Amino acid sequence: MSKWEDFRRCQKISLTIKKMLPTSALHQGYGGDRAQKERVAMAFSSPLQMVLVLILAFCSTWGSLAYERPKPRETLSVPLADDADGLTPQQVHVSIVGSEKIRVTWITEDDTESKVEYGTSSGQHPFSAAGSSSTYSFLLYRSGHIHDVVIGPLNPNTVYYYRCSSNPTREFSLKTPPANLPINFAVIGDLGQTGWTESTLRHLSGWSHDMLLLPGDLSYADYIQQSWDSFGRLVEPLASSRPWMVTQGNHEIEKFPFIRSFKAYNARWRMPYDVSSSDSNLYYSFDVAGGAVHVLMLGSYADFGPGSSQYNWLQSDLGKIDRARTPWVVALIHAPWYNSNEDHQGEGEKMRQAMEEFLHGARVDIVFAGHVHAYERFTRVYDKKKDDCAPVHITIGDGGNKEGLAKDYIDPQPDISLFREASFGHGRLEVRNGTHALWTWHRNDDDEAVVADQVWLTSLASNPACKTKN
Repeated sequence: MSKWEDFRRCQKISLTIKKMLPTSALHQGYGGDRAQKERVAMAFSSPLQMVLVLILAFCSTWGSLAYERPKPRETLSVPLADDADGLTPQQVHVSIVGSEKIRVTWITEDDTESKVEYGTSSGQHPFSAAGSSSTYSFLLYRSGHIHDVVIGPLNPNTVYYYRCSSNPTREFSLKTPPANLPINFAVIGDLGQTGWTESTLRHLSGWSHDMLLLPGDLSYADYIQQSWDSFGRLVEPLASSRPWMVTQGNHEIEKFPFIRSFKAYNARWRMPYDVSSSDSNLYYSFDVAGGAVHVLMLGSYADFGPGSSQYNWLQSDLGKIDRARTPWVVALIHAPWYNSNEDHQGEGEKMRQAMEEFLHGARVDIVFAGHVHAYERFTRVYDKKKDDCAPVHITIGDGGNKEGLAKDYIDPQPDISLFREASFGHGRLEVRNGTHALWTWHRNDDDEAVVADQVWLTSLASNPACKTKN
């Protein structure tokens, strides 16, 4: 039997064992690297349980060592459909606006009315809303007409069917987030538009998530504005059906003389920043699941120093959170504050120094980052040391970008780093209730989503030792 066949057999054994073990036995997570220490420290109710977990630890650790890293795949260019005309809606995506409304964004080649008709039955659209459109220029490129319409109020956890610009040839459907827990988040960073991106999106399409969170680096257009159009068409099947909430990465800056930075990003991916009293599309926050989860989308490439608008806004936003009502607080940044990969070392340090104290004081539960093209999960950490009342930091910049993987890690592995692997993949955060959430990282394994790391998280709001001032 080949090494690869042994690896796949070990994976199947692991899946069987996980079904046999109680939640408490898996609570601290499994996977390779330093996560193994967490399991050894656990107390088990029977010798059999100990044996099963040791087998699980072996399979997970050996599997990571045996796994062969995938090769880069071609960059995709998604053209406009052959039967499309100048009025055909394309690049459709949705995002939430407050608790009861959805923003629908799309592009048409020709100017037409910004209108969305919608309803809860396919082919029937009794409700309608109007909005506005805009265009932008970038050197010799001129965008299509970017339409922006907010629909609602909508019922939670409900499928709506809609069409843009009263064009009956393309009907879309979206599902609104639930009004309470549980809620499922897909998390992808540094997505790009390659064959691996396509694989990641295909994996997600088979999972019933409520919302997607993306911590920056969307299209990798890098000044080539037609690549923004291609990216919009590539993600449309998913982005038109579930809210996509994004923040910016370095590839969105597109700095050029006499052209505003983030010009394409701000025009194409408008987020509900004004709802959270932010003055910039580069940082904002929102509530979901009836306020049970508060999500901070921070700007690694907007001014974050003391006295800046983002700095002051973050202080104010965190001060409004009532942890009795909001047991979960999640933050997204692009450049990670903690990183044991050789790539992008120290690039998030200034932001960490400026803002980490705020997140620690507010007992933020999880911080997701991108930028580094690999996966890494840290323990709860504050000021570079383990802290049981600090956030778990997770780097997930492995969505499928064209630049490939960041394969080189610093040795020895820091004590605060529990699991790290340079592979493409995506994450799933399942917030089950006010106290527990399940985090899973799925490796893109020959186009099959393989669970490579998993951990149960407990909200800091439920920990009596981690009370906040709010």
